[in-house]
Amino acid sequence: MVVEPIRDKSKIKQLYYYLNGKDPKYGLILKFGLNTGLRISDILPIKVSDIFNEHWEYRYYLILNEKKTGKLKKIKLNNALKKAISAYVKQQVLSQEAYLFYSRKGGHLKRIQAYKVLKEAANVCYVENFGTHSLRKTWGYWTYKASKYNIGLIMDTFNHSSQNITLRYIGINQEQKDELYSLVQF
Repeated sequence: MVVEPIRDKSKIKQLYYYLNGKDPKYGLILKFGLNTGLRISDILPIKVSDIFNEHWEYRYYLILNEKKTGKLKKIKLNNALKKAISAYVKQQVLSQEAYLFYSRKGGHLKRIQAYKVLKEAANVCYVENFGTHSLRKTWGYWTYKASKYNIGLIMDTFNHSSQNITLRYIGINQEQKDELYSLVQF
């Protein structure tokens, strides 16, 4: 199966409402992935103290080491994500030391558990070709469109070695090919 970005914003809304209704933790995981482009393995171990300082003010950057690459990543959280995090942290009454995506078994939620719930939501909402990288690819896809096709910046954010890799990763090449087939009709 080829994992694809979610190209339909109404499907993103459906996924969010389904996941948030199941458990706000999963709704926030979705929002986090869609708003940061981080891998799920980098999202799940985030602690409240990674986001807020001791005065409960947002840190200027979320700074983390990417699990896959070992590289330092600095992310400026957008207002939509900050609003969702604030509401969630208050609702869950989380301490500074707590994992944002805590597991009832202790520690943080594991990747397999998160994927299982996200995949279930994708099935219920009829989102095809959904996988662990769908949120990251969706961020890349929509950021590419919103940035007026600034593939270089997205490539750098994803630590890809070429623009072709990034375009293929976010599903742009296939979309452009699909459009070609509709240009000439006999």
